[in-house]
Order: sequence, then C-alpha cells, then structure tokens
Amino acid sequence: MDMTILQVFNGLSVSSILLLIALGLAVTFGLMNVINMAHGELIMIGAYSAYVTQGLFSAYMPKSWFDTYFIAALLVSFMVAAAVGWLLEMVLIRHLYGRPLDSLLATWGVGMMLQQIARFIFGAPNVAVTSPSWLNGGLAITSSIVLPYKRLFIVLLVAVVLTAMYLYIYKTVQGRRMRAVMQNRSMAGCLGISTRRVDGLTFAIGSGIAGIAGCALTLLGPIGPSIGTYYIVDAFMVVVLGGVGKLIGTVAGALGIGVFNTLFETYTSASIGKVLVFACIVAFLQWKPRGLVALRTRSLD
Repeated sequence: MDMTILQVFNGLSVSSILLLIALGLAVTFGLMNVINMAHGELIMIGAYSAYVTQGLFSAYMPKSWFDTYFIAALLVSFMVAAAVGWLLEMVLIRHLYGRPLDSLLATWGVGMMLQQIARFIFGAPNVAVTSPSWLNGGLAITSSIVLPYKRLFIVLLVAVVLTAMYLYIYKTVQGRRMRAVMQNRSMAGCLGISTRRVDGLTFAIGSGIAGIAGCALTLLGPIGPSIGTYYIVDAFMVVVLGGVGKLIGTVAGALGIGVFNTLFETYTSASIGKVLVFACIVAFLQWKPRGLVALRTRSLD
C-alpha cells in the first residue's frame, strides 16, 4: 500500500510539472497554431527572473521578508515572460501566421539568441535558487511515506493556474474573443474584434504561463541557459497527445504521460521508461491522429 501511494503521488507530481510546462504551449501552439520553438527559452526567462528576484530580496529587503520572495518571483516571472512574448509576437510572429515552417525556424533562432544572452548575463554554469523555508520538509502520511512540500506546492500551483486559464478562456469577454479569433479569424474581424490585439494578448498569456513554469522549476534543482531545452519535447508531446486546441485534452495528456512514465520507470529504468512512453504515444496517434480530445469544427476535411 505504501508503494502504491508513493507511485500515485510521483505520477501526479510528474504530471503536474508537465502540465504547467505545456499549458503555455497549449495556448500558443494549440489555440494559435504557432510552432514556438522558443517556448523553452521563455521557461528559462521565468527561472532567471526568480533568481534575480531572490537576489534583490537578499540585498535590499529585511531578512524576515526573504521567505516571501517566491510569491513575488511568480508574479515577476509571469510579467517578464509575458512582456518578452508580447514583443516577440509584435515584431516577428504576427508576420508569420499561416507559415508554420517559417515560424518554426524563426522562433528556433530567437531561442538560440535568448540562450546566448542568458549566458552573457548570468554565465554558462548553472545557478541555484534557495527555496523559502516554508517549502522545506514534507508531509508525513505514514512512517515510511513523506510527501515533499515543494512537490505539493507545484501541484497546488498547477491547479490555480489551470483554474485561472479555464475561467479566462470560457467565462470572460476577452476569452470569448480569443476563441472566436482562433476559430474564424476573418469572421471575428468582420464583427469588429481587433484580431491583432487578441493575438498579442494571447501570445503574452501563453508566454507568461511558461515563465511561471520556469519559476516553479527552480524548486526542483539548479537552473541554466539550456533548462528549457530539456522540457520542450515533453511539452509538445503533451499538447499533441491531448489534442490541439483543447484545454481538457492537455490535462489528460499530461496525466497520461506522467502516470505511464512513472509506472514504466518503476519496473525498468529511466531511459527505457522514456522509450516506452514514446512508443505508446506513437501507437496511440496512429489510432487517433487528432489526440485524446479532438477539436470540433464545421469545416470539411
């Protein structure tokens, strides 16, 4: 029973991390159909924003305030990454809509530039972010099971971000305009919706969520200029497996990959487990190419 509880929590923890990383990509790729290869670098920007916020709190704030820096770091990471994403959409992405290969190459080049800028500013070696004291330790379920507070906090953070995204997309006027533009851009423009403003805001929100993911990753280990490249493939896998353009599909894809990855690694090794997950995804997409939750449309195939 202890082993079962521990494996379930590990699967949920891995799924939550994958979901937080893929949520931003679900907006830019799933809803906007933009292949953003710089998504990993937006994660990196969020991680370094947390590192800089920690340094500012250590240098200019009272020591008693240090434990609150991480809450401020989440907000700073979102705003900085959103600003970079908005600038990227305004300068580059908006000229490449409907040209997926061009957007892939252009954003890949931007990602390389952002990595070199990070190396120039912070150096090539990895840096560590000190966790606040209230995230140290764990919750003791039994004498042999302790659930780390850091992992529990990430699960809670994912739930908050996911709820906020759902309310924004499906319960607000801006979210309704965003869905209208993504479903039929020309008709939305004819009805008076500023499609360029919606595009910029949507890309900024997706980039900001990537920044929050980068801030959360600082709780799991040191960060460096290439931290985003370790997760970009997994993020695309989650979005494609879940179904392009569906938020619930992204959640289902992250849960499936996280649970099966943990299950396979338990009985094999980390590398073999990753290979088995890839094989299962390929086999599933052969059966359902549109993913777990297909986007309903009135257009003919």
